[in-house]
Amino acid sequence: MKRREFIEVSAASVGGLLIFSLAGEPMMVNAKAGKVKVPLRFFTGQEAKVVVAACERIFPANESGPGATQAGVMVYIDRQLAGPYGTDRYRYTQEPFVESAPEHGYQGKENPQQTYRAGIAALGADFVALDAAAQDERLVAVEKSYFFQLLRQHTIEGMFCDPMHGGNTDLIGWQMLGYPGPQMSYRGQIGQFNGVAYRPAPQSLEQILGHRVKPWEDERS
Repeated sequence: MKRREFIEVSAASVGGLLIFSLAGEPMMVNAKAGKVKVPLRFFTGQEAKVVVAACERIFPANESGPGATQAGVMVYIDRQLAGPYGTDRYRYTQEPFVESAPEHGYQGKENPQQTYRAGIAALGADFVALDAAAQDERLVAVEKSYFFQLLRQHTIEGMFCDPMHGGNTDLIGWQMLGYPGPQMSYRGQIGQFNGVAYRPAPQSLEQILGHRVKPWEDERS
């Protein structure tokens, strides 16, 4: 097993999140704890800081609501890359590697892990220290790359995924949308809200089922 790496973040950005380490050991993050160390599964600590900063520029906090940092988007991306998705376990990866029609999807050789490593390096080791305008310039310079496509896609996914995947901390993404969560049925609410807007508080799949659900990224890649 490789040496564990951590990133120190504000506890408020991961809420009351139950985080599992590389060894599968649970650690509950308390939002009142100030700063906490989040165990990383794929990124190095420095890489994680770059991803946090880049995702925040893609989905920044503003008057409309919280951004990628508060939603724990980096944790979501880190978990996806550490799982089967990150190593292209379920994608055909044999030659030829050629340009093809967009509907055929990605046809390159590099898997998501390799794409992120190269993309983070392209942003530069000093990316975190730059001001917002300079960070935007770096992102614009790579915006046509496959790395940026993935980063943008994963930022959105991390904002609005079920929290069991590491993002959407405290359901803040769903609260922004007014999405109630993966409710199985609304039979019990029929006839109760005639003429009144129905705005239930969002619930995660684990809250609805009442027990922990193993996300697919926890499969061994």
